[in-house]
Amino acid sequence: MNTRSIDTTRLQRIARAYSETAVFYAALDLEVFTHIAHGVDTEPALAEAMGASALNTERLLTVLRAMGLVEHRDGRYANAPDAARYLVKGAPAYAAPWMTFTRGDVPGWFRLGEILRDSTPPSTLGMYADLTVESARAYHAATYSIGMGAGKRFCREVDLGGRKRLLDLGGGSGAYSINAVTRYPGLRAVVLDLPPVVEVTREYLLANGVADRVDTLAGDFTTTPLPTDCDVAVMASNLPIYNAETIRRVVRRVFDALPPGGEFHLVGEMLHADGNGPLDAALWGMYEAVCGSAGRAHSVSECRDYFADAGFGAISDAVFVAGTLHRVTGVKPA
Repeated sequence: MNTRSIDTTRLQRIARAYSETAVFYAALDLEVFTHIAHGVDTEPALAEAMGASALNTERLLTVLRAMGLVEHRDGRYANAPDAARYLVKGAPAYAAPWMTFTRGDVPGWFRLGEILRDSTPPSTLGMYADLTVESARAYHAATYSIGMGAGKRFCREVDLGGRKRLLDLGGGSGAYSINAVTRYPGLRAVVLDLPPVVEVTREYLLANGVADRVDTLAGDFTTTPLPTDCDVAVMASNLPIYNAETIRRVVRRVFDALPPGGEFHLVGEMLHADGNGPLDAALWGMYEAVCGSAGRAHSVSECRDYFADAGFGAISDAVFVAGTLHRVTGVKPA
């Protein structure tokens, strides 16, 4: 017999989850983690550095301690390991722009009930419908650091040795291609993305010294003819933007473009095979409603089916980033 009592604790936590986000944004605005990393590690010193009162500094640090983002010993503060790595301005892995890049969508999330009742047909491109070079540059300034980390991980996990040319679908900043040609000197790559995006892609390729080995192709990978001289392809972190019909078509288009023996890697925010979580993948699907997109969350089993229906063999899947990203792979039969 289950004697566990039922109360409102979990529901209250969900109801006030936005307050944690607000504190997190405020801590980034006030550069708390950067100050602490630079030795400003007492409450009075932090209050002065942030321009905040002693009371408000105490309030902020109390919540950050409860959230596990800072630690307190002998009157001094230290950043938690993940905060120290990703939230200190100027650090190589600084990711605050990525953490806050959906901040402008907060009002939309609080209109979600209204949005879900809206019968207006969704846009094919959602948040990308009105993309300009300037907005693409701002977007990839936020995603570049996290993309480079994912690109490094991809190249550690996937052996591209012997491959000749990588097709990077919706490659954005080119992070996967930059890492691939850096790790595999004999490899070349091409990033296919929307016209405003590839203007920004070229800036990152130049900054990383790989513009001579990574080309760009302006277009929409759902309709633009794909290069036929690539023997490996990757599509990363674009999955929830599209509906099942579109993803199925893209996988088929990649299959047709690859030579026999070519491989395709789909990396995205995927639900478990049974559709029960993870929460992050489910929420990225919901984000498409906020953006007015036709996209949705796809499960691992659905993605495997897209590959099988296209004709891929040796289909496999693996966790890419636990709780966030999954990778499905297929090889075109010889």
